Amino acid sequence: MDGALDLATLAHRYRTGTADPVDVAEEVLRRVAARGDDHVWITLRPSGDVLADAAVLAAERDGRGPLHGIPFAVKDNVDVAGMPTTAACPGYAYIADRDAPLVERLLAAGALLIGKTNLDQFATGLSGTRSPYGACESPLVPGLISGGSSSGSAVAVAAGLVSFAIGTDTAGSGRVPAALTGTVGVKPSRGLVSTLGMVPACASLDCPSVFATSVADGLAVLSVIAGTEPGDPWSRPFPVPPAVPPSTGPLRVGVPRKPEFFGDDTAGAAFEEATAALSRLGHRLVPIDLDPFLAAGRLLYEGPWVAERLAAVGEFAARHPDMVHPVTSRILDGGRSLSAVDAFEGIYRLAELRARSLREWASMDVLAVPTVPTTFTIEEMLADPIALNTVLGHYTTFTNLLDLAGLAVPAGMTSTGRPHGITLLGPAGSDTLLAAVGASYPSPVSRSVTSPAFPEPTPPPATNGSTSPTASARDTPSTVPTRVTGDTVATRVAGDTPATVATGAAGDTPSTVLAVVGAHRSGQPLNGELVALGATPLGTALTAPLYRLYALDGGPVPRAGLVRAASGGVPVEVELYELPAPAVGTLLTMIAPPLGLGTVELDGGSAVHGFLCEAYATTGALDISAHGSWPGYLLSRLSPT
Repeated sequence: MDGALDLATLAHRYRTGTADPVDVAEEVLRRVAARGDDHVWITLRPSGDVLADAAVLAAERDGRGPLHGIPFAVKDNVDVAGMPTTAACPGYAYIADRDAPLVERLLAAGALLIGKTNLDQFATGLSGTRSPYGACESPLVPGLISGGSSSGSAVAVAAGLVSFAIGTDTAGSGRVPAALTGTVGVKPSRGLVSTLGMVPACASLDCPSVFATSVADGLAVLSVIAGTEPGDPWSRPFPVPPAVPPSTGPLRVGVPRKPEFFGDDTAGAAFEEATAALSRLGHRLVPIDLDPFLAAGRLLYEGPWVAERLAAVGEFAARHPDMVHPVTSRILDGGRSLSAVDAFEGIYRLAELRARSLREWASMDVLAVPTVPTTFTIEEMLADPIALNTVLGHYTTFTNLLDLAGLAVPAGMTSTGRPHGITLLGPAGSDTLLAAVGASYPSPVSRSVTSPAFPEPTPPPATNGSTSPTASARDTPSTVPTRVTGDTVATRVAGDTPATVATGAAGDTPSTVLAVVGAHRSGQPLNGELVALGATPLGTALTAPLYRLYALDGGPVPRAGLVRAASGGVPVEVELYELPAPAVGTLLTMIAPPLGLGTVELDGGSAVHGFLCEAYATTGALDISAHGSWPGYLLSRLSPT
């Protein structure tokens, strides 16, 4: 592994004892120091405090939280007890006397705070260039803006300094930086995560956001910080998304009938390819009229919501004009002439546009738009900060005004070498559905980050004993030529002998076909373990009608247990992977009880290695066989949107 800080990798290292939170904290601090003054941080915690907290986490043996030892950062408009909150304005700074509720939840879950990150001042801007602490550039392209206002949070994740970071989103601040840094940006439904302890930009529109390297990690963090908060007038009782992204069937995905890219044809081509990828996943693309959405978005800068920013920081700006960034000051001044009549007229206009947008929603389940229509360098942005900022927000500013949830995912690079991303949008409360779509979206080539000094686990010999409930690793599978075509195993393997595929020229290392049931499936939190071992997906298949499927309690992540039944067995869908045979021994060391590897019979009589569960663990567990698969069960838990 390339020193990755994703949740699955760190959980595996902690579980296997190849690293502990102190190792990770030391490496993170080394990476931060190595980057020098990159304008990512406003306040770093003292290294001694970080290491002391890491040591406490390392000493924990029982009751570890779901984010145990996971390093993170917080945008510096969110309160952390004992640390200054500046909102990127030194004269505004105050020492917070308590953690924001979302920070409380993260710390209680075992996450390790590294520091507070840079932002466009008072979260007013989408460029990442409106801060007296400097402009941090995208790690993907030298000189390119990182996007704002959550610039430091996005770069901290993209540069491999933390596993995830908290941002905020009013007009796109949790999505624009994701597109420009190649990260995932989770913009929850407004009210799903509390805004208490957060310096408001537009209080009626604000929501915290999450930056991560994958949808799975973003959703895992969201599942911790989501939930109603007593005393928060903006909190709303939406269903808390599960920690594991579910799977979903084909959906109607709306796409703009006439997308606008402001002359950037390469971004247009990249968006065509991005939506084609959604089509290849089985979704049906539906052209929709985006005009009412865009018109609603323009209200954010042309209507009364400009004045709402004055309600947050206008008094401070009026008393201390010399302490406010010049561009921020121009934005705030635009709201001073607006009246109560203007406010009501804006509310009426928004209601009209929302009604028009609802007519478009009748034909789609999810809306896919470019996250940004084009990109700019820091130099270009500084030359025309307000006009180019409006361009960046073309596809983002309407989201909170129309009460939508959003998920920004990277979509590779344009032909000119600029990052491109798409955003999936849905009505309020559709967070889980968006995660289901986003988790299945093909990831672009991952970035290279500096490798930490973590030792790799030494794989045991392939002949070591197995904890499998039905087979021993000493049982050497015979080499049987087989292949997988589409969704089924195409060649029957005689008897019950698991299939091992001979690949390449004579003498090449053989590879085993592996049946995967639950948390190691694509889009699930442990799939990265298989990818790291060189596994290649081969499609899906059904087991013979001999098994029952259970949702297991406990473990680092929600898992499924496949058990061979004495009677009443049913076929269960599994994913098949081709795994280098020497990696099987390594995989065995990574599997937490009560799961193990054994022989799984497939429909038609063939047999492969696969994940099985010891029967004792199903006592009291939920039998989910009727759903046909782990993704089918997860999908059943989705609330209607």
